[in-house]
Amino acid sequence: MLPRETLTDSQNKRLLQVRLACPDIPRACDLARAFADLVRHQREYLLLEWIRQAEQDGPKPMKGFPGFLRQDLDAVIAGLTLPWSSGMVEGHVNRVKTLKRAMYGRASFELLRTRILTQP
Repeated sequence: MLPRETLTDSQNKRLLQVRLACPDIPRACDLARAFADLVRHQREYLLLEWIRQAEQDGPKPMKGFPGFLRQDLDAVIAGLTLPWSSGMVEGHVNRVKTLKRAMYGRASFELLRTRILTQP
């Protein structure tokens, strides 16, 4: 998923080998790179065209993804256009879940509460 210009020579050679080994890989790679670029640069105006292309000539394992995007197209477009992000909240949720799993069955709720409320 890295931009081609950032790949090393050995990575480029390996990518070429993989693309030649399976006929579906080149189209899947192209679609994935186009989608990553679309998200990275918030180009929501290209989303419907990408969905159409993926549905039309994407490899079979990828054909379901555009349908999921269509199911909640308004939310996908909002995610591409609005400046807000839930990244920080997701990070905190991940931290809490990690603490909870590490302490499961070994500590009281009070200790879990104290560890969550104190910043590392």
